[in-house]
Amino acid sequence: MKNFIATYKRFFSDKRALRLTGFALLLLALSLIINYYAWTYASIKESNSVTDIILSNIRAFDVDALFVYATFLSLLGIVIYCIKKPFQIPYIVKSIALFVVIRSVFVTLTHVGPFPTSLPIDKTLTFFTIFSHFSFTWDLFFSGHTWLPFLFALILWDNKILRYVCIGISVFFAVIVLLWHYHYSIDVLSAFFITYGIYHLSLILFPRDKKHFDDSFKPISL
Repeated sequence: MKNFIATYKRFFSDKRALRLTGFALLLLALSLIINYYAWTYASIKESNSVTDIILSNIRAFDVDALFVYATFLSLLGIVIYCIKKPFQIPYIVKSIALFVVIRSVFVTLTHVGPFPTSLPIDKTLTFFTIFSHFSFTWDLFFSGHTWLPFLFALILWDNKILRYVCIGISVFFAVIVLLWHYHYSIDVLSAFFITYGIYHLSLILFPRDKKHFDDSFKPISL
């Protein structure tokens, strides 16, 4: 608790860190707006479905409950981590914003319809109303549920436990969306490679934020 309080005293007294955090949150908000319009455009241009080497050979499984609750638990885990590590917020949030914008570009370029056997989400599930505002059947390429935990695995690579936990969550989502026929296999497989590339782009674009991220691991003198 003493370290936690000391961290926030240092954080709120660091004007640069506050400025970077505020700008990062602004970028995230803008990226979500861009993402919304990308989804809207893709919904208008949605075309037919295509065959898939995996989905065409397995039946669809009703795993939407796992999908919804695992999504919210994952987001909750991210929020808790950021609360515990405030100096890491600018780099993490800007990296996420960069991914959202780039994925929005991909969404506007690809208008393939959902696989015909994909199952509808159970509207009685808790959090469905919130979830429905952030998910559409036409924002397929590339899988957001796969890239986000994999991004954290790359960001937290030096922490072995968190690295493997995030990789495990990413693989879990990859399997779930395929079993549910929610994403095509190319959406899932490409997410790992695209995420790796954009992660290294974030290192180039946000060097100051990365320095604050690295400095946050230094011990705090009480």
